Amino acid sequence: MYIFEIIRLGLNDLRLHLLRSVLTALGIILGVAAVITMVSIGEGSKQEALATIERLGARNTILRSQKPPEASQQQGGQQSGWLTRFGITREDLAAIRTNFPDAAWIVPVKAVGGEILREDRRQISQAFGTTPDFPAVSSVRVERGRYLTWADMESRAPVVVIGSEVAKEMFPFDDPIGQTLRIDEQTLRVIGVLAPVGLSGGAGGALIGRDLNLDLHLPITSAEAMFGDVITRRTAGSFEANEVQISEVYLTSPDRERVLVDAQRLRRLMSIRPTRMTDLGVIVPYELLDKARRDALTWNLVLGAIAGISLLVGGIGIMNIMLATVTERTREIGIRRALGATRGHITGQFLVETGVLSALGGLVGVALGVGLSVGIGAVVPLLPDAPLIGGFFDKDTALPTSITMWSILLSFGVATLIGLVFGIYPAMQAAKQDPIVALRHD
Repeated sequence: MYIFEIIRLGLNDLRLHLLRSVLTALGIILGVAAVITMVSIGEGSKQEALATIERLGARNTILRSQKPPEASQQQGGQQSGWLTRFGITREDLAAIRTNFPDAAWIVPVKAVGGEILREDRRQISQAFGTTPDFPAVSSVRVERGRYLTWADMESRAPVVVIGSEVAKEMFPFDDPIGQTLRIDEQTLRVIGVLAPVGLSGGAGGALIGRDLNLDLHLPITSAEAMFGDVITRRTAGSFEANEVQISEVYLTSPDRERVLVDAQRLRRLMSIRPTRMTDLGVIVPYELLDKARRDALTWNLVLGAIAGISLLVGGIGIMNIMLATVTERTREIGIRRALGATRGHITGQFLVETGVLSALGGLVGVALGVGLSVGIGAVVPLLPDAPLIGGFFDKDTALPTSITMWSILLSFGVATLIGLVFGIYPAMQAAKQDPIVALRHD
């Protein structure tokens, strides 16, 4: 049939000039690979950010005590000698419970202690008093042992659940369950170990403000009875004492549609306090989630547009080569016209060649782009251990990638379309050749 004969002739010509065909398609290959790779990097970063925010709880609103700047001079900080008072009070917590009776969860968190000790090992305290409901509003899960219970709360039991990193650092060779730890001068018995959260550093670390794997959880009633409200911190050459009754409150809305409304209500409620909002911060993961999605879309569009320039350059390269090919094959065109080929036949042959070039270039580009995306995700975490260059990278360096089907289909489709569009003009120029003039051409 006519169409198959045109395709055969087009493929045969590309085979006869294999090196030129490869070089012509190189722009398309690199353009498609660049689109897929850049979009996969952007998508991987987006997925990591969204997963981090989801772990904070998409239905949560987190109210946090924060030391106001220049606390001694600000309304939010009342300094008495060496002690600074600020943050959420028990009256604030009671007001929140009164004004949000339909909340799914309202969970307080109270920071305690300055230092965690076991034998000769010690670290800065990340101990928090909370309630047995805390796992319901966070990403923490018990890996071994058990979590806090309401019986622990009522009896003010000296028990603690430790993070996975605390277990590794404080009990490198022992099973921590049933062992004891000291927080300042208080001794507590370990009843559980939390599963690794995977939130150390990155976007999640910045939002939470700490590595959850270093946390210790004890009943909030025990925290109040054993440590009171004063938190002291001793670091090299400095001493700090703060009086904070409640460090954080997790307010979980009944559904996602209520989150933004509840966040605004919480802000208004806290704004009528004597210190207003100067010593408080509000984190709404749902707002961050929505912003992350918008930012990721913008980022993908920018990366795709930049990479799309490579496709455009590849299309221009195809047009230039095909124009040169028309001049080179003028005599062939004249012979075909003299033997009865129509202008449509000539146009079709050249369009087949450009279409095949761009389609094959697109397929190779897809394979290259997928390979680069997978390779980047696997190689980048190994760079900190690489000789010579390892010192330039942090130990937790990572560049997550996520290959999307839409980027593959879009880049391949655009590559094929660009090849055809830029091949139309050379094909029309070939079809316009006068057969007699073309036969005289050397």
